[in-house]
Amino acid sequence: MKTVNRICQILAVVFGLGSLVLFFTTFATVVSGGNNVNLVGAQLAFGSKITVAGTEYDMAKSSDILFCFWLTVLSLILSAFSFKSKKLRYFAPGVAVIDAVYMLVIALSNPYKFVDKRPLPDVSGITYSHFVLITAIALFVFTAFAVAYLLIDDYLEVLASKGEKLTIPKRIIRFFRDYKSEIKKIVWPGWKDVVKNTVIVLIMCLIIGVFIWLVDFGLGKLLTLILGA
Repeated sequence: MKTVNRICQILAVVFGLGSLVLFFTTFATVVSGGNNVNLVGAQLAFGSKITVAGTEYDMAKSSDILFCFWLTVLSLILSAFSFKSKKLRYFAPGVAVIDAVYMLVIALSNPYKFVDKRPLPDVSGITYSHFVLITAIALFVFTAFAVAYLLIDDYLEVLASKGEKLTIPKRIIRFFRDYKSEIKKIVWPGWKDVVKNTVIVLIMCLIIGVFIWLVDFGLGKLLTLILGA
């Protein structure tokens, strides 16, 4: 079991690194003035100078792809440092799943929504390459191995504690059971109490509103007299 746990941890880092490398492959092809311009993910994320038909353009940043790029970097760092600090094992899957879902949304959406084509002129078409979807899939695989490492490592700790600790699924179940029992303890007011309390709140709001209006009106008149003098 320990061997499987270590393999999952290593594969999480490998697929995280692979996902990051995929950002340096061609993500989109933009047709500008009849010329095909191939842009890698990092170019879309950070912007770059490109030359089209002898003219140099300073590409704008595609903020959504940039966001995914930094999420990938963060999740990879968290996964790598989990070798040193086991506390980080909880954060890597959380960041990775957000990154994977966001990247999948980008891959399945119209590229015009996520590829910033500025300042390229006469853009007649934008198409994604298959690397966009591959990146999303790699991020999901990365997430799966990160979650597997988290669950297996937690299970090993529970075994070592000899029943003093509960596994993550059992802790989640216990949380919802406790939450349900606490909800049952709530005493809900009757309709009469609801109506009475609502009326009291409305009256207090009205009184406070009138008070604030009177203070504002008085200060306004006072300011007018001072400025008029």
